Amino acid sequence: MKYTQRRTVMVDTQVRPSDVTKFPIIDAMLNVPRELYVPAEKREAAYSGENVDLGRGRVVLEPRTFAKLLDGLSVQPDELALDVGCGLGYSTAVLSRLAEAVVALEEDADMAREAQSILSAEGVDNAAVIEGPLAEGAAKHGPYDVILIEGAIEELPAGFADQLKEGGRIGCVFMEGALGVARIGYKTDGNISWRYAFNAGAPVLPGFAAKHAFVL
Repeated sequence: MKYTQRRTVMVDTQVRPSDVTKFPIIDAMLNVPRELYVPAEKREAAYSGENVDLGRGRVVLEPRTFAKLLDGLSVQPDELALDVGCGLGYSTAVLSRLAEAVVALEEDADMAREAQSILSAEGVDNAAVIEGPLAEGAAKHGPYDVILIEGAIEELPAGFADQLKEGGRIGCVFMEGALGVARIGYKTDGNISWRYAFNAGAPVLPGFAAKHAFVL
């Protein structure tokens, strides 16, 4: 089956049945070649209903989780988005079709370089990949209307609230033991309030694990 057909099957069997029907999201996921943003040996698995392991703690989120996060974030054409843990750039490419501009953050230098190379080759000219610690965000280029975290967290570092515009949204998967819950956060009066979105799972990104106090 050709990759274009696989994209259609992915959308028809994993995205639409999950109550994601907004045309911009459907259109983006139908047109961004997901197989180009995974290692060559993983291309046959690019459209499976599972997270695709990129190595070094990164994954491409499975289509259902990714699409439902985008649906909850409701990215608008005039907005600036931050893509945290972009891996090889798939999420950035999709976001670039929804937002006015995207800042993609990746702390693995090799991945950051490869992501920028693929995005440039694909003509994605409204996104830039920057290298830096994921847990610090990218304050220099913010504040952002939307922040998407490409992986799970146990807790959100405090600095992220400052990088989100008032009225902005942030989407991520919180891992609570073996169980994961996707939530959308809304910034109001300087604080983020979280709302449950759906159940999901992903590896916890470096820097986003909870800091457990030592108890005697």
